[in-house]
Amino acid sequence: MVWREESAQVLAMRTVGQLIRDQRRALGLTLKDIADRVGCTRGYLSSIENDRREHPPSRGMLDRLEEALGLERGRLVSLGEWQSTPDEVRRRVIDLEAQQHLSQRLVELLAKDGVDASFRSGELRRLVERLSAGGGERSIDLIGVLPTQVPLINKVIAGYPREFTDLGYPARVADEYVSVPGVSDADAFAARVVGDSMNPEYAEGDIVVFSPRADALDGSDCFVRLERDEETTFKRVYFERDGEDREVIRLQPLNSAYPPRAVLREEVAGVYAAVYVVRAVVGGGRRGG
Repeated sequence: MVWREESAQVLAMRTVGQLIRDQRRALGLTLKDIADRVGCTRGYLSSIENDRREHPPSRGMLDRLEEALGLERGRLVSLGEWQSTPDEVRRRVIDLEAQQHLSQRLVELLAKDGVDASFRSGELRRLVERLSAGGGERSIDLIGVLPTQVPLINKVIAGYPREFTDLGYPARVADEYVSVPGVSDADAFAARVVGDSMNPEYAEGDIVVFSPRADALDGSDCFVRLERDEETTFKRVYFERDGEDREVIRLQPLNSAYPPRAVLREEVAGVYAAVYVVRAVVGGGRRGG
């Protein structure tokens, strides 16, 4: 069975984690039962259910969770897309839906009762006032959240750093671009993931958008460029000090099969935080996360 698309207001009512937890409990299954079925740890599944992860799981993991939980195909994926959408875009989409609903109600009222009867009942005035109240900055105007064209530079290795062969950062001109809503940084760039060291949150082929303007905080997923030969990698970063009290950056893979690596801060040319993920979906489309 295929999931029927829900409105933005319905999607906003609960998160991916809440839906997974509710469905698992309704089926009388434990965390271990579902974790074993989808191939992840119980702790990872628990962090999803309790919304302790910044981003929803990968498309592949959501597909497996839908099957394991008996959910309609596409339901978790759609909810994950909504959850990954920037807050301002979500608010404006909800506002837009509300405006469309009121406009439809106004048309139906006039067709059914006519202008005079609608006016005498007070319903016409109430609808017009509600439509007018939705105007201004947060009305149906979506200027400012339209997709930004971000240059897609070369592949970023989700493993240890390797040679980087673009024409130099920042790369505002590229052979390929990706459309990303809600990113206003003129120096933002995107890179396609290669390898599996950032599984399960990032899969090979995912396009990750990085913003030099965003703060690279402790525990952020970042594009890291090293001084030596301008090597690059994509890792979760932690800012620490070593036994000699030197500043180091720990490059932490999310895939436990790969060990972490620490590099001296002065050996790092740049650390750019990930702000958006675009990944392929069935039928050749894309989604952000």
